Amino acid sequence: MKTDQKPRMRPSRVLTKLRAGGMVSCYKLNLDSARAAELAALAGFDCIWTCMEHTANDYELIERQIWAAKGYDVDVVVRVARGSYSDYIRPLELDAAGIMVPHIMSAKDARNVVRMTRFHPIGRRPVDGGNADGQYCGIDFCEYLKQANEQRFVIVQIEDPEPLEELDEIAAVKGIDMLFFGPGDFSHSIGAPGEWNHPRIADTRRRVAEVARKHGKFAGTVGSPDNLNDLIALGYQFINFWADVLAIATNCRDIVWSFTDLKMLKKKK
Repeated sequence: MKTDQKPRMRPSRVLTKLRAGGMVSCYKLNLDSARAAELAALAGFDCIWTCMEHTANDYELIERQIWAAKGYDVDVVVRVARGSYSDYIRPLELDAAGIMVPHIMSAKDARNVVRMTRFHPIGRRPVDGGNADGQYCGIDFCEYLKQANEQRFVIVQIEDPEPLEELDEIAAVKGIDMLFFGPGDFSHSIGAPGEWNHPRIADTRRRVAEVARKHGKFAGTVGSPDNLNDLIALGYQFINFWADVLAIATNCRDIVWSFTDLKMLKKKK
């Protein structure tokens, strides 16, 4: 059956909510499972964060996780491995809604990311259009470029002290949507691993959100229900809560501890 409706790229749920001033909930996956992605999507998260920096995930797995999430209109953001432009654009061509680039060190670094991941007139991303994001050449060539720039997002991670000297310049780079503060690596990089209440961590968390807002960008970080209100007050709109491995490990420990407590109780009787 013919239709006059032109194919369009799937709108990003994350960008739609952020641009409307809303909050975005995200959940991190470490496991190589599309079912884990589906579980998180079923639970109602807006976004699923999967990783190619610290895990052995391959593109076939990433593709399956994207399929699982899209079935529930949930975005997937892929934290890429630092490398060539191919490492950055392949997740987007699989129809990930966004990419997260770790350890941005300077404004030059940020501009280079934009050059590789944004189409004309913002950057020089190599064009294909014959993949899932372009609906396999179904979207008009120029519309594909336009929609990809509008409906796909680029996150840069601030997780070292070095980029703080150029933070304003980084945030001003056109084509970057979000600054994401990573407290784990930051604590390690300043010689205070795991000291979450360290003054430099608190100051940088505040500053990243402040500078992002100043330049019209969104601010993201990791959080928990315990500090959610504090992060919102700072200006964070994109917050990652927990991860699949944490959930499973915590659940398993709780069950084992309950079982052990029950055995000890029976022995006392």
